Amino acid sequence: MIVFLVRHADAVDEAPGLPDEVRHLSARGRDQARALGQRLRWHDCAPTAVWTSPLVRAVMTAELVAAALEWTGPIESVCGLAPAGAVRDVRAALAAHDPAGAVVLVGHEPMLSGLGALLTGRADFPALAKAQAARLDDGVVRWLFAHDAEAPATP
Repeated sequence: MIVFLVRHADAVDEAPGLPDEVRHLSARGRDQARALGQRLRWHDCAPTAVWTSPLVRAVMTAELVAAALEWTGPIESVCGLAPAGAVRDVRAALAAHDPAGAVVLVGHEPMLSGLGALLTGRADFPALAKAQAARLDDGVVRWLFAHDAEAPATP
């Protein structure tokens, strides 16, 4: 299975009347998410599923990345991808998915690097920057790709 771990793009700051879970992407974050989606498309990201944290900034990132990938399927909200999510639940959901599939997971740090460590067995799995993706092929890190990078980097 191919797994793309994607950290949400830049979001507005938390403020009175705007709690963390409803923070939306900034204009910069929207540009970052579109750029990351284009880069993923250029590098063979053809998802069979797109899952996202239910928090607004992650949902918005998932929608913009999916649009750039020309994904027309559903974008599924997965509570385990929330900041305090249960990485073992996400791993179990991935195990139940088609092993020949490619799943894009949009979430938050440190949950994503924790999930990456669990899926790869690497305690040193790197934390993802905002609007950065990691590609895992059958539990092996193939590359990391930032929204503004010209090419993927190998960790």
